[in-house]
Amino acid sequence: MSASTEGNRQYGKNPFKRSTSHFADRITADGRDGWPVEAGRYRLVVSRACPWASRALVSRRLLGLESALPVAVADPIQDDRSWRFTLDPDGRDPVLGIRFLAEAYDARRTGYPGGVSVPAIVDVPSGQLVTNDFQRITLDLATEWTPLHRPGAPDLYPEPLREEIDEVMEGVFRDVNNGVYRAGFATGQSEYEDAYRAVFRRFGLLSERLANRRYLVGDTLTEADIRLFTTLVRFDAVYHGHFKCNRYKLTENPVLWAYARDLYQTPGFGDTVDFDHIKRHYYQVHTGINPTGIVPLGPDLSGWLTAHHRAELGGRPFGDGTPPGPVPPGEEIPPAGRP
Repeated sequence: MSASTEGNRQYGKNPFKRSTSHFADRITADGRDGWPVEAGRYRLVVSRACPWASRALVSRRLLGLESALPVAVADPIQDDRSWRFTLDPDGRDPVLGIRFLAEAYDARRTGYPGGVSVPAIVDVPSGQLVTNDFQRITLDLATEWTPLHRPGAPDLYPEPLREEIDEVMEGVFRDVNNGVYRAGFATGQSEYEDAYRAVFRRFGLLSERLANRRYLVGDTLTEADIRLFTTLVRFDAVYHGHFKCNRYKLTENPVLWAYARDLYQTPGFGDTVDFDHIKRHYYQVHTGINPTGIVPLGPDLSGWLTAHHRAELGGRPFGDGTPPGPVPPGEEIPPAGRP
């Protein structure tokens, strides 16, 4: 089935602006927006290539919500109809019965003019999109879905630390999560240079913060660590070259490289990362930046499994809780550095 990819050729040719989440309903314990927390009612649609969607995958694993919130994985390669379910038999999501995530958007609002983004949560009975609010989804998984958390699930957004977590996340979002995109999709030299400098300025601040502490806030994993990790894990594979954030590689920053390896080797993080999807998406979809569509063979991924020695700093990854259990059947991904 052929389809237009003209939209892919526009990457890097138009000024970059992060789209707002047009559908910001929340799924809450009290159902105040009309969407109550309910096991099995909703479907989380993700791309393993997307850092914003990857946040939801990590949170879902850490909290043990796999059975309560089943996942649909989109093809990492998009056309102008955006995220599609061509990885599934007959090119349809087996639960929603749709070929494109856009169909769930249309079910919610016919003729919706905005972009189709992941992560997205779809109401299975109605087939309607509930939310694409990537900033809020994971916070609600941590705070509103608590009755469905696994025994021993960590508190990823502890109330006493929320002000500090929010402050750290704001800087990480502006300069790192979004900053690499502002650099990569820049249409002018000064625009690119401003974003580039912000990325590495924030890397310096984060390196100082993490030099003597294992995690960003407190002594356990929090939402802040999840949000930084999903950019760091893509940095050398994509952002260093493809987005021209090439002052140095992650592997050349001793603190951030050790921190990223520590998280990658923590159950719930690395077992959600698919480097194949990541590389193919960025290099094959962003043809405005990479017109040949050639996907680089590197970098060498074996270093992700090497010793990091971060445990010497103390900290308790899961607080008073426990690691998540095995990856559910059908969601396994080969670890970096292994076939």
